[in-house]
Amino acid sequence: MNHPATVSLTPDSSARDQAAAVRSRQISARELLDLHLERIAERNPQLNAIVSLDEERAREGAAAADEALARGEQVGPLHGLPFAFKDTHQVGGWRTTWGSPLYADHVPDRDELIVERVRAAGAVTIGKTNVPEFAAGSHTFNTVFGTTLNPVDPTRSAGGSSGGAACALASGMVPLADGSDMGGSLRNPASFCGVVGLRPSLGRVPEWPQLNHWETTSVGGPMARNVGDLALLLSVLAGPDPRAPQALGDPGAVFAGPAPADLRGLRVGLSVDLGAAFEVDHEVARVVEEAGRALAAAGAVVRSSYPDLGLADDTFRTLRAWHFQARLGPLLAEHPTSFKASLADNIRAGASLTGADVARAYAQRTALSETMRAFFTDHDLLVLPVSQVPPFPADQEFPTTINGRPMASYLDWMRSAYFITVTGCPAISVPAGTTADGLPVGVQLVAPHGADLRLLQVARAFEWLRA
Repeated sequence: MNHPATVSLTPDSSARDQAAAVRSRQISARELLDLHLERIAERNPQLNAIVSLDEERAREGAAAADEALARGEQVGPLHGLPFAFKDTHQVGGWRTTWGSPLYADHVPDRDELIVERVRAAGAVTIGKTNVPEFAAGSHTFNTVFGTTLNPVDPTRSAGGSSGGAACALASGMVPLADGSDMGGSLRNPASFCGVVGLRPSLGRVPEWPQLNHWETTSVGGPMARNVGDLALLLSVLAGPDPRAPQALGDPGAVFAGPAPADLRGLRVGLSVDLGAAFEVDHEVARVVEEAGRALAAAGAVVRSSYPDLGLADDTFRTLRAWHFQARLGPLLAEHPTSFKASLADNIRAGASLTGADVARAYAQRTALSETMRAFFTDHDLLVLPVSQVPPFPADQEFPTTINGRPMASYLDWMRSAYFITVTGCPAISVPAGTTADGLPVGVQLVAPHGADLRLLQVARAFEWLRA
Protein backbone atom coordinates (compact mmCIF):
# COMPACT_ATOMS: atom_id res chain seq x y z
CA MET A 1 0.00 0.00 0.00
CA ASN A 2 1.37 3.43 -0.97
CA HIS A 3 0.53 6.34 1.33
CA PRO A 4 1.35 10.00 0.62
CA ALA A 5 3.35 10.45 3.83
CA THR A 6 5.51 7.37 3.32
CA VAL A 7 7.95 9.29 1.13
CA SER A 8 8.39 12.32 3.40
CA LEU A 9 8.11 10.69 6.82
CA THR A 10 11.38 9.32 8.21
CA PRO A 11 12.47 7.88 11.59
CA ASP A 12 13.88 11.34 12.34
CA SER A 13 10.49 13.03 11.93
CA SER A 14 8.94 14.32 15.14
CA ALA A 15 6.95 11.87 17.22
CA ARG A 16 3.93 14.14 16.86
CA ASP A 17 4.16 14.04 13.06
CA GLN A 18 4.58 10.27 13.11
CA ALA A 19 1.58 9.77 15.40
CA ALA A 20 -0.54 12.15 13.33
CA ALA A 21 0.38 10.32 10.12
CA VAL A 22 -0.68 6.98 11.60
CA ARG A 23 -3.96 8.39 12.95
CA SER A 24 -4.82 9.96 9.59
CA ARG A 25 -3.79 6.72 7.86
CA GLN A 26 -1.23 8.47 5.70
CA ILE A 27 1.11 5.72 6.80
CA SER A 28 0.32 2.42 8.45
CA ALA A 29 1.76 1.33 11.77
CA ARG A 30 3.36 -1.57 9.88
CA GLU A 31 5.12 0.80 7.49
CA LEU A 32 6.24 3.05 10.33
CA LEU A 33 7.64 0.04 12.14
CA ASP A 34 9.51 -1.01 9.01
CA LEU A 35 11.14 2.43 8.77
CA HIS A 36 12.39 2.11 12.34
CA LEU A 37 13.50 -1.51 11.99
CA GLU A 38 15.56 -0.48 8.98
CA ARG A 39 17.21 2.26 11.04
CA ILE A 40 17.82 -0.16 13.91
CA ALA A 41 19.44 -2.63 11.51
CA GLU A 42 21.62 0.17 10.16
CA ARG A 43 22.80 1.76 13.44
CA ASN A 44 22.19 -0.57 16.39
CA PRO A 45 24.96 -3.10 15.58
CA GLN A 46 27.50 -0.33 16.19
CA LEU A 47 25.75 1.71 18.89
CA ASN A 48 24.09 -1.08 20.94
CA ALA A 49 21.21 1.06 22.19
CA ILE A 50 18.31 -1.39 21.80
CA VAL A 51 18.39 -4.81 23.43
CA SER A 52 15.95 -7.73 23.53
CA LEU A 53 14.57 -6.67 20.14
CA ASP A 54 11.68 -8.90 19.04
CA GLU A 55 10.70 -8.07 15.46
CA GLU A 56 8.02 -10.75 15.26
CA ARG A 57 6.11 -9.47 18.28
CA ALA A 58 6.63 -5.89 17.13
CA ARG A 59 5.05 -6.73 13.77
CA GLU A 60 2.11 -8.35 15.55
CA GLY A 61 1.67 -5.18 17.60
CA ALA A 62 1.81 -2.95 14.53
CA ALA A 63 -0.73 -5.12 12.74
CA ALA A 64 -3.06 -4.89 15.74
CA ALA A 65 -2.67 -1.10 15.71
CA ASP A 66 -3.65 -0.95 12.03
CA GLU A 67 -6.62 -3.23 12.60
CA ALA A 68 -7.88 -1.03 15.44
CA LEU A 69 -7.83 1.98 13.13
CA ALA A 70 -9.56 0.01 10.36
CA ARG A 71 -12.36 -0.79 12.80
CA GLY A 72 -12.77 2.88 13.60
CA GLU A 73 -11.75 2.51 17.22
CA GLN A 74 -10.76 5.51 19.29
CA VAL A 75 -6.99 5.41 19.68
CA GLY A 76 -4.47 6.87 22.10
CA PRO A 77 -1.96 9.67 21.54
CA LEU A 78 0.95 7.28 20.86
CA HIS A 79 -0.99 4.93 18.60
CA GLY A 80 1.29 3.00 16.27
CA LEU A 81 4.57 4.53 17.48
CA PRO A 82 7.40 1.99 17.93
CA PHE A 83 8.59 2.02 21.55
CA ALA A 84 11.49 0.39 23.41
CA PHE A 85 11.22 0.54 27.20
CA LYS A 86 14.16 1.16 29.50
CA ASP A 87 15.49 -2.21 30.64
CA THR A 88 14.82 -1.34 34.27
CA HIS A 89 11.08 -1.01 33.61
CA GLN A 90 9.16 -4.26 33.83
CA VAL A 91 7.23 -5.19 30.70
CA GLY A 92 4.95 -8.18 31.16
CA GLY A 93 6.05 -11.10 29.01
CA TRP A 94 9.20 -9.29 27.87
CA ARG A 95 12.76 -9.93 28.98
CA THR A 96 13.79 -7.37 31.64
CA THR A 97 17.35 -7.70 32.94
CA TRP A 98 18.23 -4.48 34.84
CA GLY A 99 21.60 -4.93 33.11
CA SER A 100 22.52 -7.66 35.60
CA PRO A 101 23.68 -11.20 34.83
CA LEU A 102 21.53 -12.30 37.77
CA TYR A 103 18.44 -11.33 35.74
CA ALA A 104 19.70 -12.14 32.26
CA ASP A 105 16.71 -14.43 31.60
CA HIS A 106 14.10 -12.69 33.75
CA VAL A 107 10.64 -12.25 32.22
CA PRO A 108 8.12 -10.34 34.40
CA ASP A 109 4.49 -11.43 34.43
CA ARG A 110 3.05 -7.89 34.58
CA ASP A 111 3.66 -4.34 33.39
CA GLU A 112 4.72 -1.64 35.79
CA LEU A 113 2.64 1.54 35.78
CA ILE A 114 4.76 3.57 33.33
CA VAL A 115 4.64 0.67 30.87
CA GLU A 116 0.88 0.28 31.38
CA ARG A 117 0.34 3.90 30.43
CA VAL A 118 2.53 3.87 27.34
CA ARG A 119 0.97 0.66 26.06
CA ALA A 120 -2.54 1.94 26.78
CA ALA A 121 -1.70 5.04 24.71
CA GLY A 122 -1.18 2.76 21.71
CA ALA A 123 2.60 2.42 21.44
CA VAL A 124 3.96 -0.72 19.75
CA THR A 125 6.55 -2.47 21.92
CA ILE A 126 9.68 -3.47 19.99
CA GLY A 127 12.27 -4.17 22.70
CA LYS A 128 14.19 -2.57 25.56
CA THR A 129 16.89 0.09 25.82
CA ASN A 130 20.25 -0.68 27.38
CA VAL A 131 21.20 0.39 30.93
CA PRO A 132 24.13 0.14 33.34
CA GLU A 133 23.94 -2.63 35.91
CA PHE A 134 20.91 -1.88 38.12
CA ALA A 135 20.95 1.64 36.60
CA ALA A 136 23.95 2.58 38.75
CA GLY A 137 26.35 5.08 37.25
CA SER A 138 25.96 7.42 34.30
CA HIS A 139 27.75 5.31 31.69
CA THR A 140 25.74 2.54 30.02
CA PHE A 141 27.58 -0.77 30.06
CA ASN A 142 26.90 -4.20 31.54
CA THR A 143 28.02 -7.80 31.18
CA VAL A 144 24.71 -8.92 29.65
CA PHE A 145 24.60 -6.69 26.57
CA GLY A 146 27.83 -4.67 26.55
CA THR A 147 28.35 -0.91 26.13
CA THR A 148 26.08 1.65 24.47
CA LEU A 149 28.05 4.16 22.40
CA ASN A 150 27.43 7.81 21.67
CA PRO A 151 25.58 8.36 18.36
CA VAL A 152 27.55 11.54 17.60
CA ASP A 153 30.96 9.99 18.31
CA PRO A 154 30.91 6.21 18.91
CA THR A 155 34.24 6.38 20.76
CA ARG A 156 32.38 8.24 23.53
CA SER A 157 29.87 7.40 26.24
CA ALA A 158 26.14 7.83 25.68
CA GLY A 159 25.72 8.58 29.39
CA GLY A 160 23.33 6.72 31.65
CA SER A 161 21.48 5.19 33.14
CA SER A 162 19.02 5.95 30.33
CA GLY A 163 21.89 5.84 27.84
CA GLY A 164 20.30 3.29 25.55
CA ALA A 165 17.15 5.42 25.42
CA ALA A 166 19.01 8.65 24.62
CA CYS A 167 21.17 6.98 21.97
CA ALA A 168 18.18 5.27 20.34
CA LEU A 169 16.34 8.59 20.18
CA ALA A 170 19.24 10.59 18.78
CA SER A 171 19.91 8.02 16.07
CA GLY A 172 16.27 7.69 15.01
CA MET A 173 15.72 4.13 16.22
CA VAL A 174 12.67 5.22 18.25
CA PRO A 175 10.58 8.43 18.25
CA LEU A 176 10.17 8.65 22.05
CA ALA A 177 11.68 6.99 25.11
CA ASP A 178 10.95 6.50 28.79
CA GLY A 179 13.58 6.61 31.50
CA SER A 180 14.20 7.13 35.18
CA ASP A 181 16.41 9.54 37.09
CA MET A 182 18.05 9.28 40.48
CA GLY A 183 21.33 11.15 40.09
CA GLY A 184 20.83 12.42 36.55
CA SER A 185 19.85 9.30 34.63
CA LEU A 186 17.43 11.15 32.33
CA ARG A 187 19.38 14.39 32.18
CA ASN A 188 23.01 13.25 31.72
CA PRO A 189 22.40 10.97 28.71
CA ALA A 190 20.15 13.61 27.15
CA SER A 191 23.03 16.08 27.39
CA PHE A 192 25.55 13.57 26.02
CA CYS A 193 23.39 12.54 23.04
CA GLY A 194 21.85 15.88 22.11
CA VAL A 195 18.23 15.12 23.05
CA VAL A 196 15.79 16.38 25.70
CA GLY A 197 15.30 14.67 29.07
CA LEU A 198 13.00 15.74 31.91
CA ARG A 199 13.29 14.84 35.57
CA PRO A 200 9.73 15.76 36.64
CA SER A 201 8.62 17.14 39.99
CA LEU A 202 8.30 14.56 42.72
CA GLY A 203 4.91 12.90 42.27
CA ARG A 204 4.39 14.05 38.68
CA VAL A 205 4.95 10.61 37.14
CA PRO A 206 3.64 7.95 39.53
CA GLU A 207 5.45 4.62 39.75
CA TRP A 208 4.17 1.22 40.79
CA PRO A 209 5.15 -1.26 42.11
CA GLN A 210 7.73 0.29 44.42
CA LEU A 211 9.83 -1.08 47.26
CA ASN A 212 9.28 2.18 49.15
CA HIS A 213 6.76 4.80 47.99
CA TRP A 214 8.22 7.30 50.45
CA GLU A 215 11.81 7.17 49.11
CA THR A 216 11.65 9.56 46.20
CA THR A 217 15.19 10.19 44.98
CA SER A 218 14.34 8.24 41.81
CA VAL A 219 11.54 9.31 39.46
CA GLY A 220 10.36 8.16 36.05
CA GLY A 221 10.12 10.55 33.14
CA PRO A 222 10.18 11.20 29.38
CA MET A 223 12.87 11.71 26.75
CA ALA A 224 12.48 12.98 23.19
CA ARG A 225 14.29 14.78 20.39
CA ASN A 226 12.45 18.04 21.09
CA VAL A 227 10.43 19.62 23.88
CA GLY A 228 7.08 19.30 22.11
CA ASP A 229 7.52 15.55 21.68
CA LEU A 230 8.67 15.21 25.29
CA ALA A 231 5.51 17.00 26.43
CA LEU A 232 3.43 14.53 24.43
CA LEU A 233 4.99 11.62 26.28
CA LEU A 234 4.68 13.40 29.64
CA SER A 235 0.96 13.80 28.97
CA VAL A 236 0.77 10.00 28.86
CA LEU A 237 3.02 9.31 31.85
CA ALA A 238 1.68 11.96 34.25
CA GLY A 239 -1.49 11.97 36.33
CA PRO A 240 -2.65 10.39 39.59
CA ASP A 241 -3.07 6.68 40.24
CA PRO A 242 -4.57 5.10 43.37
CA ARG A 243 -1.55 2.80 43.72
CA ALA A 244 0.83 5.76 44.04
CA PRO A 245 -0.02 7.75 47.19
CA GLN A 246 2.36 10.63 46.45
CA ALA A 247 1.12 11.27 42.92
CA LEU A 248 0.24 14.87 42.04
CA GLY A 249 -3.36 15.40 41.00
CA ASP A 250 -2.99 17.24 37.69
CA PRO A 251 -4.23 15.16 34.74
CA GLY A 252 -1.56 14.29 32.20
CA ALA A 253 -3.42 15.96 29.35
CA VAL A 254 -2.51 19.45 30.61
CA PHE A 255 1.09 18.88 29.47
CA ALA A 256 0.32 17.79 25.91
CA GLY A 257 0.95 20.99 23.95
CA PRO A 258 2.88 23.66 25.84
CA ALA A 259 3.20 26.97 23.96
CA PRO A 260 6.64 28.60 24.08
CA ALA A 261 6.91 31.06 26.96
CA ASP A 262 7.48 34.76 26.45
CA LEU A 263 10.99 35.10 27.89
CA ARG A 264 10.75 38.86 28.38
CA GLY A 265 11.10 39.63 32.08
CA LEU A 266 11.81 36.02 33.06
CA ARG A 267 13.94 36.14 36.21
CA VAL A 268 16.87 33.79 35.67
CA GLY A 269 19.58 32.79 38.11
CA LEU A 270 22.58 31.43 36.20
CA SER A 271 25.54 29.61 37.71
CA VAL A 272 28.23 27.45 36.16
CA ASP A 273 29.23 25.75 39.42
CA LEU A 274 26.83 26.83 42.20
CA GLY A 275 29.57 28.85 43.84
CA ALA A 276 32.51 26.47 43.27
CA ALA A 277 30.48 23.53 44.60
CA PHE A 278 31.92 21.33 41.84
CA GLU A 279 34.44 21.39 39.00
CA VAL A 280 33.07 22.03 35.47
CA ASP A 281 34.86 21.39 32.20
CA HIS A 282 35.76 24.68 30.54
CA GLU A 283 33.85 23.89 27.34
CA VAL A 284 30.71 22.97 29.27
CA ALA A 285 31.03 26.24 31.22
CA ARG A 286 31.25 28.16 27.95
CA VAL A 287 28.02 26.61 26.65
CA VAL A 288 26.17 27.43 29.89
CA GLU A 289 27.35 31.04 29.74
CA GLU A 290 26.28 31.26 26.09
CA ALA A 291 22.83 30.00 27.11
CA GLY A 292 22.61 32.84 29.62
CA ARG A 293 23.48 35.38 26.96
CA ALA A 294 20.85 33.92 24.61
CA LEU A 295 18.19 34.18 27.31
CA ALA A 296 19.21 37.76 28.07
CA ALA A 297 19.06 38.67 24.37
CA ALA A 298 15.48 37.34 24.33
CA GLY A 299 14.53 39.69 27.15
CA ALA A 300 15.09 37.58 30.25
CA VAL A 301 16.62 39.22 33.32
CA VAL A 302 19.70 37.05 33.82
CA ARG A 303 21.95 37.46 36.82
CA SER A 304 24.70 35.40 38.39
CA SER A 305 22.93 33.87 41.37
CA TYR A 306 22.27 30.46 42.83
CA PRO A 307 20.83 28.71 45.90
CA ASP A 308 23.17 27.35 48.57
CA LEU A 309 22.99 23.57 48.04
CA GLY A 310 25.91 22.72 50.31
CA LEU A 311 23.85 20.03 52.08
CA ALA A 312 23.06 18.22 48.82
CA ASP A 313 26.16 16.05 48.53
CA ASP A 314 25.82 14.29 51.89
CA THR A 315 22.05 14.11 51.49
CA PHE A 316 22.15 12.43 48.09
CA ARG A 317 24.95 10.01 48.87
CA THR A 318 23.36 8.92 52.13
CA LEU A 319 19.92 8.32 50.65
CA ARG A 320 21.36 6.63 47.56
CA ALA A 321 23.43 4.20 49.65
CA TRP A 322 20.46 3.53 51.95
CA HIS A 323 18.20 2.86 48.97
CA PHE A 324 20.74 0.57 47.27
CA GLN A 325 21.32 -1.39 50.47
CA ALA A 326 17.60 -1.84 51.09
CA ARG A 327 16.97 -2.97 47.54
CA LEU A 328 20.13 -4.89 46.64
CA GLY A 329 21.86 -5.73 49.92
CA PRO A 330 20.37 -9.23 50.28
CA LEU A 331 21.15 -9.99 46.61
CA LEU A 332 24.77 -8.86 47.04
CA ALA A 333 25.12 -11.04 50.14
CA GLU A 334 23.88 -14.03 48.13
CA HIS A 335 25.95 -13.25 45.00
CA PRO A 336 29.00 -11.27 46.18
CA THR A 337 30.94 -11.64 42.91
CA SER A 338 28.07 -10.82 40.54
CA PHE A 339 28.14 -7.02 40.88
CA LYS A 340 30.46 -4.43 39.39
CA ALA A 341 32.86 -3.14 42.04
CA SER A 342 31.58 0.45 42.21
CA LEU A 343 28.00 -0.71 42.76
CA ALA A 344 28.99 -3.32 45.35
CA ASP A 345 30.92 -0.67 47.27
CA ASN A 346 27.93 1.66 47.27
CA ILE A 347 25.59 -1.08 48.50
CA ARG A 348 28.01 -1.96 51.30
CA ALA A 349 28.26 1.71 52.27
CA GLY A 350 24.54 1.59 52.95
CA ALA A 351 24.96 -1.27 55.40
CA SER A 352 26.87 0.92 57.86
CA LEU A 353 24.28 3.70 57.93
CA THR A 354 22.40 4.28 61.16
CA GLY A 355 18.92 5.55 61.75
CA ALA A 356 20.49 8.85 62.75
CA ASP A 357 22.27 9.06 59.38
CA VAL A 358 19.05 8.56 57.45
CA ALA A 359 17.19 11.00 59.70
CA ARG A 360 19.91 13.60 59.09
CA ALA A 361 19.63 13.11 55.35
CA TYR A 362 15.86 13.63 55.40
CA ALA A 363 16.17 16.71 57.60
CA GLN A 364 18.73 18.10 55.16
CA ARG A 365 16.49 17.30 52.23
CA THR A 366 13.72 19.26 53.90
CA ALA A 367 16.10 22.18 54.39
CA LEU A 368 17.11 22.00 50.72
CA SER A 369 13.46 22.16 49.69
CA GLU A 370 13.06 25.28 51.80
CA THR A 371 16.20 26.77 50.24
CA MET A 372 14.75 26.29 46.77
CA ARG A 373 11.38 27.71 47.80
CA ALA A 374 13.12 30.85 49.03
CA PHE A 375 15.27 31.06 45.88
CA PHE A 376 12.21 30.90 43.66
CA THR A 377 10.49 33.78 45.43
CA ASP A 378 12.67 36.15 43.39
CA HIS A 379 13.69 33.85 40.52
CA ASP A 380 11.61 31.99 37.95
CA LEU A 381 14.37 29.72 36.65
CA LEU A 382 17.76 28.34 37.64
CA VAL A 383 20.22 27.59 34.83
CA LEU A 384 23.31 25.41 35.36
CA PRO A 385 25.17 22.56 33.65
CA VAL A 386 23.49 19.20 33.22
CA SER A 387 26.79 17.31 33.26
CA GLN A 388 30.09 18.71 34.46
CA VAL A 389 31.84 17.15 31.45
CA PRO A 390 31.13 16.50 27.77
CA PRO A 391 30.84 12.85 26.68
CA PHE A 392 33.93 10.99 27.90
CA PRO A 393 35.69 8.01 26.28
CA ALA A 394 33.50 4.90 26.25
CA ASP A 395 36.33 2.71 27.56
CA GLN A 396 36.30 4.60 30.88
CA GLU A 397 33.80 3.79 33.63
CA PHE A 398 33.68 7.46 34.63
CA PRO A 399 35.77 10.63 34.21
CA THR A 400 38.75 10.52 36.54
CA THR A 401 39.67 14.20 36.12
CA ILE A 402 37.99 17.47 35.15
CA ASN A 403 40.27 20.29 33.99
CA GLY A 404 43.16 18.23 35.36
CA ARG A 405 41.64 17.95 38.82
CA PRO A 406 41.10 14.37 40.05
CA MET A 407 37.64 12.97 40.85
CA ALA A 408 37.61 11.03 44.10
CA SER A 409 34.76 8.68 43.15
CA TYR A 410 32.52 7.66 40.28
CA LEU A 411 29.85 10.08 41.53
CA ASP A 412 31.90 13.28 41.75
CA TRP A 413 31.38 14.32 38.13
CA MET A 414 27.58 14.14 38.45
CA ARG A 415 27.09 16.70 41.24
CA SER A 416 25.51 19.27 38.92
CA ALA A 417 22.66 16.79 38.33
CA TYR A 418 22.26 15.09 41.70
CA PHE A 419 22.39 18.31 43.70
CA ILE A 420 19.10 19.15 41.97
CA THR A 421 17.73 15.64 42.58
CA VAL A 422 17.43 16.15 46.33
CA THR A 423 15.59 19.45 45.96
CA GLY A 424 12.54 17.72 44.46
CA CYS A 425 12.32 20.35 41.71
CA PRO A 426 11.66 19.57 38.04
CA ALA A 427 14.73 19.88 35.82
CA ILE A 428 15.08 19.52 32.07
CA SER A 429 18.14 18.97 29.90
CA VAL A 430 17.88 20.84 26.60
CA PRO A 431 20.54 20.79 23.85
CA ALA A 432 22.47 24.07 24.07
CA GLY A 433 25.66 23.75 22.04
CA THR A 434 28.70 21.63 21.30
CA THR A 435 32.33 21.38 22.23
CA ALA A 436 34.99 22.46 19.73
CA ASP A 437 35.06 18.91 18.36
CA GLY A 438 31.27 18.69 17.98
CA LEU A 439 30.21 16.78 21.09
CA PRO A 440 26.72 17.67 22.40
CA VAL A 441 26.32 19.74 25.57
CA GLY A 442 22.96 20.32 27.24
CA VAL A 443 21.95 23.01 29.69
CA GLN A 444 19.87 22.25 32.79
CA LEU A 445 16.80 24.40 33.43
CA VAL A 446 15.24 24.09 36.91
CA ALA A 447 11.85 25.40 38.07
CA PRO A 448 9.93 25.34 41.38
CA HIS A 449 8.33 22.08 42.48
CA GLY A 450 5.08 21.53 40.62
CA ALA A 451 5.89 24.03 37.86
CA ASP A 452 6.50 21.36 35.21
CA LEU A 453 4.23 22.97 32.63
CA ARG A 454 5.90 26.35 33.02
CA LEU A 455 9.29 24.65 32.73
CA LEU A 456 8.24 23.00 29.46
CA GLN A 457 7.05 26.36 28.12
CA VAL A 458 10.37 28.01 28.96
CA ALA A 459 12.33 25.04 27.59
CA ARG A 460 10.40 25.21 24.34
CA ALA A 461 11.19 28.91 23.99
CA PHE A 462 14.87 28.26 24.75
CA GLU A 463 14.90 25.46 22.18
CA TRP A 464 13.65 27.93 19.56
CA LEU A 465 16.43 30.37 20.51
CA ARG A 466 19.03 27.69 19.79
CA ALA A 467 17.44 26.49 16.54
